[in-house]
Amino acid sequence: MRLSPGVPLLAALLTGLTFLGPAAPAGAQGPGPCAHPDRLHVPGAEHQEAACLGDLTTAGTAGTRYTDMADQAGLSAAGTRNPSGVPGVQIDGYFPDDSRLNATHDWAHDAQFVIRMPDRWNGGLVVTGAPGTRRQYSTDALISDQVLAQGFAYAATDKGNTGPDFFTDGREPGDAVAEWNRRVTELTKAAKNAVRQRYGSAPRRTYMTGISNAGYLTRWQLENRPELYDGGVDWEGVLWTTRGPNLLTSLPVTVARSYGTASDDDLVDAGFAPGSRFLWPYHEKAYWGLTQKIFRTEFDPSYDPRCPGATAGATLPEILAPCASDASYDYAARPAAVRRAVAKVALTGRIGKPLITLHGDLDTLLPIATDSDVYARMIEERGRGGLHRYYTVRDGTHTDGLYDAYPDRLRPILPCYRSAFTALTRWVEAGVTPPADRTIARPAGGDVVNSCALR
Repeated sequence: MRLSPGVPLLAALLTGLTFLGPAAPAGAQGPGPCAHPDRLHVPGAEHQEAACLGDLTTAGTAGTRYTDMADQAGLSAAGTRNPSGVPGVQIDGYFPDDSRLNATHDWAHDAQFVIRMPDRWNGGLVVTGAPGTRRQYSTDALISDQVLAQGFAYAATDKGNTGPDFFTDGREPGDAVAEWNRRVTELTKAAKNAVRQRYGSAPRRTYMTGISNAGYLTRWQLENRPELYDGGVDWEGVLWTTRGPNLLTSLPVTVARSYGTASDDDLVDAGFAPGSRFLWPYHEKAYWGLTQKIFRTEFDPSYDPRCPGATAGATLPEILAPCASDASYDYAARPAAVRRAVAKVALTGRIGKPLITLHGDLDTLLPIATDSDVYARMIEERGRGGLHRYYTVRDGTHTDGLYDAYPDRLRPILPCYRSAFTALTRWVEAGVTPPADRTIARPAGGDVVNSCALR
């Protein structure tokens, strides 16, 4: 089912000048041809399967068990160019967990991960988590392909629970999202060890990065586990703060609009960009009601135990349907226990390593005014502004797949993200200061899908 050309509905739910790098830098390290991948051991894994692959990128793994192209749908624009031809070792597996929401590989086991190690290694490691409620292969085309071609090892996690019923995991409110952070830390430590086994030395540099919920994970890791990383790129991370703003303060007005108790002006007053109005009908059908109900149920299940109940829905219409009660949800008026649940995952702005944030000014799920604008101020207030760069992408929205439906109104963020990642590595490794905070204007011409200059 599709809501707009080229943008799969289910994908939408669960969710310098850029250049395609060489296979690896000159002089890159590597153990030579892949041999005995079964000798590699991921510490703490309950199950793992390792294989030598002729191409670790999606060009080589599409249609095989080593990726899931359906779980990537809607995240990138048609016409995006990705590198290919990167041989190496892939390890798939899972850590011990008692939830069973991820059916990938027919394992019916959460805490699944993928680790990829190219034959030609540049000494670095890139770690990410799944955006939305997707799974471990969801950012293969967005992130894995590019960093593998540059010589980095790559590791991704499903965050420990997946799908619209992710909130059923955990014993107490907030536990499911709190697990996301623990799973990223777990994978980072294990991947560093696996890299050392493969190449004979630990990573010289480790970077955390991600989009949407994984952008949130990047922020949290650099605040709470900075010793594990050298820097990060946060692509429109979700902002969780105990008192707000957060998803539960910005989304209720969208549900109220669906039920006729809020106007378009009310959405603008709540922080939604006036220029994003053309995207509102799509988000009303595919994002707003679902996102509000599943995260409200995660942090505040007592508000309306009947909706959604034990599951977000058995059919697609049921999953998409908002809870009518959410139209009047008032986070500030809820019991203190709700804020305690959010406090388990709240951000502070106290980052400990360099961070670059990108956010589209037409983001219609996470309005920039109530998200990254706020987070940038939080970092400044914590005295960490010297570690942060913030780039607003003009005409960017939450997922690049929507560009194909509105090429005259939107621009993809991915090429800007790739430029930002290059800027981060130069900042960390060569001391080259990235451009100051700025808005990246949409160019009048050129290949907007594959190029983006930060300056």
